[in-house]
Parts: sequence; structure tokens; C-alpha cells
Amino acid sequence: MNSGPATNTDARWLVGLLQAGDSYYPTGAYAHSFGLEGLVQAGMVRDRATLREFVFLSVLPALRQAELPLAAHAYAALDPQAPDWAKVGELCVLAHALKSAKEARTATDNIGRQRAELAVTLHAHPLAHAYLARAGERGWPFSSAVSAALEGRVLGAPREAVLAGVMYASLGGLLAASMKILRIGQNASQTLLTEALARAPEIIATASVVPIDEIGWFNPWLDIAAARHETADGRMFIS
Repeated sequence: MNSGPATNTDARWLVGLLQAGDSYYPTGAYAHSFGLEGLVQAGMVRDRATLREFVFLSVLPALRQAELPLAAHAYAALDPQAPDWAKVGELCVLAHALKSAKEARTATDNIGRQRAELAVTLHAHPLAHAYLARAGERGWPFSSAVSAALEGRVLGAPREAVLAGVMYASLGGLLAASMKILRIGQNASQTLLTEALARAPEIIATASVVPIDEIGWFNPWLDIAAARHETADGRMFIS
């Protein structure tokens, strides 16, 4: 990333990433707890201490080994000058397959579709048009990680900034959901978010060099809780 004074071009992609990562951005992400509600219902996450364990033992490793590597490889494949559409399709299928629970697959597909469609609606970029056309023709599932990479390319943002945006949105969305289903306030949530984001440089650096054939993170207790959440008697979030 540019370490010198910000330019007008920097400001353009920076405000674009801020817009895309805001809860006001209409991707539907606010309606998902990304498995957290299922863990709360199962009694696995009960308070700030157990939420912290979940973040550091599950969420951060999953970002490092799955979501961020997917976004990094998609960013490379979506080079506006020479997009590798075969690789993009492979990553879309892989991203979908890595979501074991139906709720998780549906969530990433819906959010990914919304993000891609917004890239067309808001920016009318030919790369976004081409991606949507090929996804429709070839039946690719959508992925929030792939669509985040698409947004970054459309905005002209550097890869590291795109990955930072994915990490922030993932953690911020999860912790925003936690305040609705746990007895945890804004200050406790923000201190946890700050602690987790402090790991961003090392996590992004590691994720950037994960080969495609090593992408993935398996957490059976999260998958089981998510599967049970699908048929829960009551729920606040879709996932």
C-alpha cells in the first residue's frame, strides 16, 4: 500500500471501501450472525470471555485460512486488464463448498450476489458487468469474499486494503450481532474488536500467500450449531 501522502485516487477507493463495509450498505449482512446465534443457543458462547474465545480460536483462523485467501486469489484473478474467468469460477465453487452448513452457504451466496449487483448498479464498471454475466451463464455460486475482491478491483483499491476491509466487515458484523444476543455492551464489543484487529497485519500477510489447494478451515462445533439453528423454534438472525 502507498505509505506516502494520500492522493485523490487513494481517497476515491478509500471512501468506496468504507461505504461497502458500512452496515448501511444494502448487502443484507446485518440479518446474519454468521453462526454466532446458534452457538449462543447451544450455550457455547455465553459472555464476553467465551465470545473472545470464539473470535480468536475460530473466527480469526477462518479468516486467515479461508475468507482472506479466497479474496486474495480472486483479486489476482479479477485483473481488469486480463481477468482469469476460469480461476474466478473455480474460486466461487470452492468458496461455496467450504461452507458446510446450508445457512452459511445461503448467507455467502446472498451477500455475494448483492455485492456484485451493487458493483454494477453503483459503479457501472465493465468488470462487474462481465462477472455477473459469466456467473449467470455458468451457474457459479456467489461468494462474499469473491465479490469483495470484485469491489476492490472496481474501486481501484490495493489488495491489502481489500483484505483489511473483508477482515473488518467480518469482525464488525459478528460483534454487532453479539450485542443483540448477548449481555455485552458497546464498550466491551469495541475493546474486543480492537484486540482482534490488532492481529490484522500478520493475518493478512499469512492469508496472502496461502495456496489455493490449502484454503479451508474446519470447525465442527460451529457447523453443528449452524445446522441446528436452521430448525430452531425462534431466531433473531437468518444465520
